[in-house]
Amino acid sequence: MLSIFERWYKRKFSDPDSVMLLMLLIITSLLLAVWGGILMPVIVAAVIAYLLDWPVTQLEKLGLSRSYVTVLVLFGFLSISILAFIGIVPVVTQQSINLITEMPQIWEEGQTWLLELPETYPDFVETSHIQNMLVGVNEKIVSLGEQFLSASFSSLGGLGALLIYVILVPLMVFFMLKDKVILLGNVSSLLPAERRLIKQVGTEMNSQIANYIRGKVIEIVIVGTVSAVTFAFMDLRYALLLGVLVGFSVLIPYIGAAVVTIPVAIVALFQWGLTPDFWYLMIAYSIIQALDGNALVPILFSEAVSLHPVYIIIAVLFFGGLWGFWGVFFAIPLATLVKAVSTAWSSPKIHNKNMEAN
Repeated sequence: MLSIFERWYKRKFSDPDSVMLLMLLIITSLLLAVWGGILMPVIVAAVIAYLLDWPVTQLEKLGLSRSYVTVLVLFGFLSISILAFIGIVPVVTQQSINLITEMPQIWEEGQTWLLELPETYPDFVETSHIQNMLVGVNEKIVSLGEQFLSASFSSLGGLGALLIYVILVPLMVFFMLKDKVILLGNVSSLLPAERRLIKQVGTEMNSQIANYIRGKVIEIVIVGTVSAVTFAFMDLRYALLLGVLVGFSVLIPYIGAAVVTIPVAIVALFQWGLTPDFWYLMIAYSIIQALDGNALVPILFSEAVSLHPVYIIIAVLFFGGLWGFWGVFFAIPLATLVKAVSTAWSSPKIHNKNMEAN
């Protein structure tokens, strides 16, 4: 058994480049695990910088100064963000309040419908089972309500942190875009000389992350906008709120689409019941999801490394459990990183070096 492990170790880590790559991954993981919360504004700034780097680079190719282009693009991004915030957030907030206000009525009608099931299907459903289930669900709802209230009060202390994000993140984004070459040079100078595999993985991941962030933001905007317009056209209540939820659901592949279907179906069922309007809406919603998965995603992420759905779901669960929202957001790039590292460690150059050393 030890000989098998020894052969595996020599095959993978006898190359100094491979050892340096492993050490860099360990150090980076430890930094994120220990100081991830402190470094979060830097991570957010890096995400936005990746998003805006493409328009800055394209405008710079026209002969404009990078400093001037950075100011122009960042000002445009902040302006659009502020206008979207002013236009969307108040409406979404009001619709959220209205939906929360109506939730007791929706739940009451749902209980009535469930209690009627034993009469409709006496051979399959018993009244005692429905009543026991409702008691458990009601207790769970009360518990969730208490947790929501405590979280709301505790979040008031985060207003100071929000101000830090508002001031520091745009400032860091500006310098990350303006001094991109200088910052990359500084990072490169800190890396060891044995960095062939680090450079190989870094080059691949730099392209992957940039494409992923741009593609994911575009996908959120398109899917959310189309969903909200469709819901509004079909006169569904809380159209904008549900459209925003559908848009952000694309952050979690497969799981997000399944979860967000529940509030869409509940609102439609409460508004129309099991009528043709309900089924028309669900068909339209299914078409949006199908077009997103089979047309939009292949176009936006055509350059992404293909990953099996099982690996993507595992990555979402694992990295989401580690780092919450950002773990979910970067689940696919992180899974791609794991694949790139595995490929780099198995590259022919390593095996050739090992053979030469032997």
